[in-house]
Amino acid sequence: MGSSGEQALQGAISTISQSDPLIKLLQQVRFGRMKPTDVGLRAVTESWLEIYANALNTEGLTQSDLRRLNPAPRLEVLIEVGVLADDHPGVTALTASYDRVLARATGE
Repeated sequence: MGSSGEQALQGAISTISQSDPLIKLLQQVRFGRMKPTDVGLRAVTESWLEIYANALNTEGLTQSDLRRLNPAPRLEVLIEVGVLADDHPGVTALTASYDRVLARATGE
């Protein structure tokens, strides 16, 4: 971990990963042990959306770093299994936040 940019990226990834519903809970949905509409899963997912948005604002992230943090692939999976809808306010807000932060970021 040489540069502060690398540290910023790793910190953001760590923050996002700690609350990521894909890691622990999505498998439960796929196996039918949990429904996509489960209240607990919804709460974890809502929290994760907020944490993700906050992590995108980590000081020192470059455009290249932010591209690695693009939430779109994870959101697509959550939408695909029915945990989120594509018009969910949290999805819309996170996508807009990502686009805004990426547009004003500097460097590669």
